[in-house]
Amino acid sequence: LNLKEPDGLKIFRQLVERHQHAVIGTVAKMLGNASDAEDIAQQVFLRIWRHAKRYRPEAKFTTYLFTITRNLVFNETRRKGRKKEVSADEREETSHQLAEASPDRQPDAEVLQAELQGAVDKAIAQLPEAQRMAVVLRRYDQLSYEEIAVVLGLSVSAVKSLLFRARTALRESLSGYLSQ
Repeated sequence: LNLKEPDGLKIFRQLVERHQHAVIGTVAKMLGNASDAEDIAQQVFLRIWRHAKRYRPEAKFTTYLFTITRNLVFNETRRKGRKKEVSADEREETSHQLAEASPDRQPDAEVLQAELQGAVDKAIAQLPEAQRMAVVLRRYDQLSYEEIAVVLGLSVSAVKSLLFRARTALRESLSGYLSQ
């Protein structure tokens, strides 16, 4: 990846255009914050630009891209601390967000789908960091077990084990929705 060539800037622009949505989506799923996701995605592409000589063409570019993404997300997670403090007022505000069930009112499919998606996102956000990254890369970015193993620096069997534990935890977290 020689970005110093005359077409280097054009190539870089194409890389950003092709992959920015996947990077932003992955970061947003990991951090749960859209503005942070855009900032981290920008850092990912800056790092690719600055360290273009380190990329080896025999490696798949998306694996290289998501490895950088993983490193920056994990750094950001550690920087902010895994659990942020939530005030009692904030807890009360968010606890009343779901509409109360009423026998004379049936929510439509869109509302149910949005509620389920919110529950899934919340359950994924509660997974340990490595499990969460593996789930996001598999589910939303459609990376293979082998690619996830490279991104996370693990063996394929360790990735399979991570995903198994993550799916088990998600099944438990979402059991209320799955039994309906």
